[in-house]
Amino acid sequence: MKRFIAGCAVCMMLIGSASMVMAAEKKAAKAEQIPGAMTGKVLETMDSGGYTYAQIDNKGKKIWIAIPQAKVTKGKTMTFKPGMEMKNFESKTLKRKFDSIIFSDGIVQ
Repeated sequence: MKRFIAGCAVCMMLIGSASMVMAAEKKAAKAEQIPGAMTGKVLETMDSGGYTYAQIDNKGKKIWIAIPQAKVTKGKTMTFKPGMEMKNFESKTLKRKFDSIIFSDGIVQ
């Protein structure tokens, strides 16, 4: 009986792991279907004035992105919806100037 229970527990863990992998693959595939979506590891993030600003490493290129305020985690790889680039943008609430920043609708879910 103990072996049966242990075997069931192992099966449940394997199914759970497979489900998580499939969900991650599905999310990555969805991001690839959105032309212009930007994916990268979050290097820096800050919230101000109803926006979340995030700097990501996108294939070795550092990009600043601004989205409506949302949870963005430093160190996590995230995908953002396409947006419009603004050059020499000055954020009055951050008292900071960005050489280039992409204004995006948000995170690809």
